[in-house]
Amino acid sequence: MPSATKPVRAPSVAGATTALVLLTALNFTNYIARYILPGVQEQIRGEFHLTDGEIGALTFWFMLTYMLTSPVTGWLGDRFPRKPMIVLAALFWSAINFFTASVQSYESLNLRHAALGFGEASFGIFAPAVLADFYPPEQRNRVLTIFNVAIPVGAALGYLVGGMVGERHGWRMSFTVSAIPGAILALLILFFMREPERGASQQAVVAPAGNGNLINRLGAYLQSVLKLAKNKAYLASILGYAAVTFSLGGISWWMPSFLQRVGGRTQSEAAYLMGGITVVTGLLGTIVGGVIAHRWSRRTSKALYYVPALSAALAVPPALVCFFGPQRWTVPALAVAVFLIFLGTGPVNAATVNAVRPEVRAMAMAGQLFVIHALGDAISPPIIGVISDRSTLNLGLGSTLIALVVAAILFTWGSRYAPPLSEPAAA
Repeated sequence: MPSATKPVRAPSVAGATTALVLLTALNFTNYIARYILPGVQEQIRGEFHLTDGEIGALTFWFMLTYMLTSPVTGWLGDRFPRKPMIVLAALFWSAINFFTASVQSYESLNLRHAALGFGEASFGIFAPAVLADFYPPEQRNRVLTIFNVAIPVGAALGYLVGGMVGERHGWRMSFTVSAIPGAILALLILFFMREPERGASQQAVVAPAGNGNLINRLGAYLQSVLKLAKNKAYLASILGYAAVTFSLGGISWWMPSFLQRVGGRTQSEAAYLMGGITVVTGLLGTIVGGVIAHRWSRRTSKALYYVPALSAALAVPPALVCFFGPQRWTVPALAVAVFLIFLGTGPVNAATVNAVRPEVRAMAMAGQLFVIHALGDAISPPIIGVISDRSTLNLGLGSTLIALVVAAILFTWGSRYAPPLSEPAAA
């Protein structure tokens, strides 16, 4: 790849704010679309006469396409404008949710859920990279905390829409309703958000991607991948995040069923509980974790690793009580565990983007998405389902405790390699 470089212009405050608002709103609808299914899975399980293993496999196929798409979209995101690809991704996943109403078999539902992964993988890679180009390193923890606030809020509304609409109008209607917001926001982004220049937030001098012949570009791509594989700060953040995602994905997927089977609640009651717990404790956890990391980062950049490490470790005791304790403690313990898990959400994403250089940021986010899902929520729901079929759902959910301990160890190790916020990343 040629070494020619070009200067970049600093982004405007108005443009950065517009991007943050619109992308956060789209992230919100993204998680609504993703969490409709857990809210109605008991209805689907009954209609298609499925085992827990088969229900858990639905998320595996979604995550498989999500993971296989990410290397391609990561490569595209470092070489082409990301705004049109974000718009297309949102329109695509909205269309997939709309047409879910017509599926008539488990196989068709599996195919639909797998297709959803293509659209969501693209957005999950491009949006953080775009925001990192709008905001400098010292502001990214705050910005990505705001962006990730959409996760618990969107997931909560997904549970509520799925559970309530599904109980009253059938589970297919839940997917139809969830398709509308994503399409609207895609059009708002198309007309009102601009594409930032790469590296603009750091006033960097960035080499233009995509020059040279195909062999040179392929060689440069592989060289960048190898550099990421040797970047210990980056590896620790994505591997630790994968372990957290294993736990959070498994809990998010199976707790509505756990509350119905073990707690004896109706589908709408379970949806209300999961929605309320997710939105309140998840939102508070994300905000509190971001504030703690922001203040702690004034003294040390290791804070972006310390907060997720403490988050994972402290979540183990309440999760243990939730799965195996007295029934009256199930909901309070779940609320505490979810709050603690979400403390690390903003800081760990800031740690990832700060560990790499602007010109490989989309590729780095693609790598993160691939790893956290391959080792995280692509495998935890089916693993929990298989364990549940052979023993109890309590024991299946207990597997998430081991992952939280592993996450705490990985983040603690990664803190040794955290780059100073005032210096350029290593790769």
